[in-house]
Amino acid sequence: MATNAPQPEVLRYTAFSTTPDGGNPAGVVLDATGLDDGDMLAVAAGLGYSESAFLTAPPEDLGGQEGRAYGIRYFSPKAEVPFCGHATVAAAVALAERIGPGRLVFATRAGTVPVEVTEENGTLRATLTSVEPYVEKVDEDDLAEALAALDWPAADLDPAFPPRVAFAGARHLVLAAATRARLADLAYDFARLEALMHRLDLTTVQLVWRESDTVFHVRDPFPVGGVVEDPATGAAAAAFGAYARELGLVPEDAVLTLHQGEDLGRPGELTVTLRAGDPRVRISGAGTRIG
Repeated sequence: MATNAPQPEVLRYTAFSTTPDGGNPAGVVLDATGLDDGDMLAVAAGLGYSESAFLTAPPEDLGGQEGRAYGIRYFSPKAEVPFCGHATVAAAVALAERIGPGRLVFATRAGTVPVEVTEENGTLRATLTSVEPYVEKVDEDDLAEALAALDWPAADLDPAFPPRVAFAGARHLVLAAATRARLADLAYDFARLEALMHRLDLTTVQLVWRESDTVFHVRDPFPVGGVVEDPATGAAAAAFGAYARELGLVPEDAVLTLHQGEDLGRPGELTVTLRAGDPRVRISGAGTRIG
């Protein structure tokens, strides 16, 4: 940004938590008009959060109610990402505080993402609907490289959850740990995993442990974004919902609870809703302003 140009107002919100010290923080710029890619990257890098959201005027063909439809882009401290769930929730909550709860529509680089914001007992909660997902198999050599970078023996994987790449706006490698202790012990080779993720066009690695039929604990290494670990990852949660349904691990109609951030001291909760006959995945969570 030129030194004499107006500086954008950068808001700070956390998603998937009702308290500022939980969930995943995101920067939100409600008016990114005039900011170029370098400007947005500089704001995101200055904040240091895993992602920040930048809102602009909507494309003409987006639809949605006037004043409640926006273009949106997402930047990590190192690069732009096509879609980010927690920053979408953060932006939706920030907008709802200003224009009221209700339906919003965002044009992302991955496609159109509608969001419904509701308020209950003073808490704002956003539910986003993903773009249509897909799930694909992982090459054995790529899987071996991922496990080597994580320093996870193959025997520590849960055989009921086959490794896959899943997409619901961004690509994530889904790996399931056989025990909670395995999930808790995360000390990986940053550069090695980053290189593999760039080659496979992955946004995070979605590490999962199943507590019960509908409750999961998850962690998301995010070296390609310049962040060791993402505290609460809506895009990965959507991808995981698609993965679990595709492989028949959950019913076609299901509500799943994902706990994330506990190992980082930032506990968050993500709700994943699957509906029979609709391939899209719905991700819900609370949000609140930081500071």
